[in-house]
Amino acid sequence: MKTTKIVSTGACVPEQIITNDDLAKIVDTSDEWIVQRTGIRQRRISGGENTSVLAIGTARMVLERAQVEPKDVDLIIVASVTPDYGTPSLACMVQKEIGAENAVAFDVVAACSGFMFGLSVADKYIKTGLYRNAIVIGAETLSKIINWEDRATCVLFGDGAGGAYVEASEDSGIMQEDLGSKGELWEILTEGYTSPANAFNDVKPGVAPDYYVNMDGRSVFKFATKMVVKSVNRVLEQAGVTPEEIAFVVPHQANVRIIDVVAHKSGIPREKFYTNMDHYGNTSSASIPMALNELNSKGLIKRGDKVILTGFGGGMTWGTMLITW
Repeated sequence: MKTTKIVSTGACVPEQIITNDDLAKIVDTSDEWIVQRTGIRQRRISGGENTSVLAIGTARMVLERAQVEPKDVDLIIVASVTPDYGTPSLACMVQKEIGAENAVAFDVVAACSGFMFGLSVADKYIKTGLYRNAIVIGAETLSKIINWEDRATCVLFGDGAGGAYVEASEDSGIMQEDLGSKGELWEILTEGYTSPANAFNDVKPGVAPDYYVNMDGRSVFKFATKMVVKSVNRVLEQAGVTPEEIAFVVPHQANVRIIDVVAHKSGIPREKFYTNMDHYGNTSSASIPMALNELNSKGLIKRGDKVILTGFGGGMTWGTMLITW
């Protein structure tokens, strides 16, 4: 059976580190308050790099590690809610800079589930035989859509990119997936609103408060702890795999409390959930591939291991994949 195998991973983050103590200098918060509620201790924040810089750096890393020439890449998909422009896509910018002249390139938007949706799209193209391989990236500079006076949100997010080079395989790869959307809850997590102002109406132009991240934290927590558990259980059941067979779970790095609840309800031991949010915060679509890259770079995953990738995001959306490494 043809599958889509992750051949290499990579990541790229800004050099600038902002600690909880740094945030306490600009908003009413503290290291203790942030750590207890989120598990986050620091995050990377752009020192001027836009999202494309991080995406390009990630693409170069995954190709170097896979030992693949840019001209041999068939497909580039970038997931992001913070692109440099409305158009061109980040994927086209990546294509130009890495010299992947033969690749089809486009972006996807599914918030923090974006990498999962992008990986699913690449998987379908590869399984149908249309393309042989793909670069899939999640990249964000969330710092540019954060209200730095809102302590409820500015402590949560960071900037970064992560990704993978994938190709057709006959033995290992993506074995099962579960993606979903619940659009009736779209209002509980929003960002980037732009007004319909033009020369023929009375709508005022400019940046509205809804441009920044707005989140009903309690509702997001309730959604995540319910839907992620259902999604993980559904994938395990459909694949005929038990929780004991899972080597690692790579979850979206949103909040340590959410991960604790998901671990408890799913029956998968908490120690199998890999986290790095203490160093990077919530990087939206970049969080899963960044964590996966760290896990892979440390040599903790071995070929043949069963790994679950799972996340949720604005929309609301969710995505889970079972991968045989």
